[in-house]
Amino acid sequence: MEKRFTIELIGYVASALIAVSMMLSSILRLRLINLAGALAFTVYGILIGAIPVAILNGLIVVVNAHFLLRMMRAKEYFHCLSLRPDSGYLGYFLGFYGNDIRQSFPDFEPRGGENQMVLFILRDCAPAGVFIAEHEADGVLRVMLDYAIPRYRDFKIGRFLFVEQADFFRQHGIREIVVSPRTADFGAYLIRVGFEPTGDARGSFRIRYAERSHLSE
Repeated sequence: MEKRFTIELIGYVASALIAVSMMLSSILRLRLINLAGALAFTVYGILIGAIPVAILNGLIVVVNAHFLLRMMRAKEYFHCLSLRPDSGYLGYFLGFYGNDIRQSFPDFEPRGGENQMVLFILRDCAPAGVFIAEHEADGVLRVMLDYAIPRYRDFKIGRFLFVEQADFFRQHGIREIVVSPRTADFGAYLIRVGFEPTGDARGSFRIRYAERSHLSE
């Protein structure tokens, strides 16, 4: 009885993993979860004696593993493209992804201004995200929007923008970047790419470049 329950549980877990993978927008996560589900179904097929089920899902495991290895080995190219705040393409982009943007930045409202910095992050020449911030006093850049489209939410954009582009911000007189996240997930993302809590009442996070520049000298 216990063995039968365990086998059925493996089948249910496999089904759940496959179902979840179909709902993911990130290709990397889809492949990973789908591989786990196919592997569970392979074990399930062997345990119940359904060899065709085991063979089919074993092949799916191999296919997923193949594409995951290709994704991990692929060289991607990132680039920051500066735009004016009144750019027509920027307006179209923000409108197209408006509903998704409001989930992480519910208070964001597009508005122009000469003191704004607008950057499109290109990933293999495709627009993968947008960064909009306002210059404040003493070299502080306050983030209004840091958005990556769903298929590119794997932290690579954040590391490229805030870590690899540190010299870019220094050259523009930026001492630190400050952002006030509205969700716990976004706060965790900021910590992962190098931000630290400021301890202010707004629950802001910051990444400082002046100190890094000093330490490297």
